[in-house]
Amino acid sequence: MATKFSKETYLYWYELMLLLRRFEEKTGQLYGMQKIRGFCHLYIGQEAVAAGCMTATNPGDKFITAYRCHALAIAKGVTPKSTMAELYGKATGCSKGKGGSMHIFGVDVGFFGGHGIVGAQIGTGAGLAFAEKYNGTDNVALCFFGDGAARQGMLHETFNMAMLWKLPVVFIVENNHYAMGTSVKRTSNVLDLYKIADAFDMPGDSVDGMSPEAVHEAMLRAVNRAREKGGPTLLEIKTYRYKGHSMSDPQKYRTKDEVEEYKERDPIDHVLKVLKEEYKVTDEEVEIMNNRVKEQVEEAVKFAEESPWPNDDELLKDVYIQQDYPFITD
Repeated sequence: MATKFSKETYLYWYELMLLLRRFEEKTGQLYGMQKIRGFCHLYIGQEAVAAGCMTATNPGDKFITAYRCHALAIAKGVTPKSTMAELYGKATGCSKGKGGSMHIFGVDVGFFGGHGIVGAQIGTGAGLAFAEKYNGTDNVALCFFGDGAARQGMLHETFNMAMLWKLPVVFIVENNHYAMGTSVKRTSNVLDLYKIADAFDMPGDSVDGMSPEAVHEAMLRAVNRAREKGGPTLLEIKTYRYKGHSMSDPQKYRTKDEVEEYKERDPIDHVLKVLKEEYKVTDEEVEIMNNRVKEQVEEAVKFAEESPWPNDDELLKDVYIQQDYPFITD
């Protein structure tokens, strides 16, 4: 099993994906205990997308996504502690406890949300790219959205402008095959969603989203094109979520056999196999990583449990910006 990726890369992928998996599993458990409330969408099964994107991008690149956002936020650098505190609605959360599961933010590390309105982040992602181009940086914006959002009108308007202005943006359809509970084939005449790019003369590609290697390679090509002023790319990353659309989803639209079939291609199991067979990583080394991940998740929960609730005077803060206009009088 020859590989062109280093042992260090596989170790990074394994520990990152395991952290995202264990964090989301704990989130689901805490939701069942009513520690976490409101809407909650888990990323379990899609971890290879986050892992491959991280190794193919630079720290200065910007990420923006939809409401299935906990894992991408943590991958980008938002701490598990502040993410869990936000899920709890605590003052120490990354959005001060005001956003919850769907609005995880970490602007200081280049993570711009977590957006609840389906497809709205597509235009905002292009805006982030426009800002980078305007400011003359070498940074690229990565704009993630689901297969359901690919049917939003915002996508077409944004794609047109992004190509017209050659914006440094990579549009990423995380195609987990179901928009809420409706399959792609029931909502789109175009089943290969990357072909939507053809209408705008935008480069597009289909990617195996259960493979961090494939995600890395496709993302690296796309970000390099953007940095070289070649404009945007659309990547359809075909992945799968093991859990429902949200915590309230009974999942009656798919069979258990289908879910198990995808689990046989689990990206964490795949990377672990490479580490053991190709790089002779021992069970003891794996156990150290496993324990490190377990400790991070436990510390995140403890931090959230012990953190204070937001004060009442925080209610209207961060809602409006106070601005004095000279032409307005009392």
